[in-house]
Amino acid sequence: MAKSASELILQMVSQLPTRVLIFPVFFLAVTVATCAADNPGIVKGTDQFEFVYRVKLPEIKGDARVWIPLAKTDAFQTVAEEKLNIPVKWERVQDRDYGNDICVLHPAPEDSGKTVEVRYRVVRKEKAAYSANSAEAARYLQPEKLVPINETFKTLAQKAAAGKTDDLERAKALYDHVIGRMRYDKSGKGWGRGDAMYACDARTGNCSDFHAYFIALARSVGIPARFAIGATIPADKNEGMIDGYHCWAEFLADGRWVPVDISEAWKNPKLANYYFCHNPANRFELTKGRDLVVDPEPASGPINFLAYPLLEMNGEVIKPETTFMFRRIGA
Repeated sequence: MAKSASELILQMVSQLPTRVLIFPVFFLAVTVATCAADNPGIVKGTDQFEFVYRVKLPEIKGDARVWIPLAKTDAFQTVAEEKLNIPVKWERVQDRDYGNDICVLHPAPEDSGKTVEVRYRVVRKEKAAYSANSAEAARYLQPEKLVPINETFKTLAQKAAAGKTDDLERAKALYDHVIGRMRYDKSGKGWGRGDAMYACDARTGNCSDFHAYFIALARSVGIPARFAIGATIPADKNEGMIDGYHCWAEFLADGRWVPVDISEAWKNPKLANYYFCHNPANRFELTKGRDLVVDPEPASGPINFLAYPLLEMNGEVIKPETTFMFRRIGA
């Protein structure tokens, strides 16, 4: 019997080489170097690392609060908080809709210049399509502040996916459309907020813009899609600084959540097939979702997305000095 296009897509993805890291941990440095040489930026199978999230508070004048993400264990990452160095009054809360753990600081003037550090020990598995809870679908068809559903997205999505017969094929067409339409470019103003309309009009942006655009297109034609954010752990070295956050998306098809990383596919065209249906093991997820509703709530309203800390002082948003570092375990 002839296979459908969606079955062929999944077969193509499943046949991509997957090198599970089965060597003892003291060989991990060699393994990582090999994976990076074969597939730039990708660690397959499993990765293990220490991740340090560090924030230096500015001078505190008046009323101030800080919201910092606290990573959690899920089916693809096992997270242990090795050290919580928080020398400031704080509380642990969860956002209303996604259950992200969030540290809320209440710094006083005497806390000026203090450093907050969260140190994690992480085992992360490569992610492919996985089973979905059918009850989740409706939530991920709803618009968000910067990811609306409108006729512009619907028209673009219908044109890009014309002739495709199921959600996996349609999503692949939208994925290819975003790669072809956008350019990874962090110049000018407006990028980096995950603003789907900005991405649609400017056709440039960073990972948050790429994935906001994809999610808006998918939802506009009835494909549930969602957002997650964290960091990429460099594959070509075993310790050091991490430049900044990274984000990705998932869509629902055939009863499974399918991960995609479109901005990385744009940067590495040879890996475009891999990044449709995979996240590599060298990832660390901090939070899920957009428009996070928390108590206490920021004066600026629901949190757009949370990777870097959100600091408000006297009602004004201020960017504190933030550093991400990592070290591979056993390297």
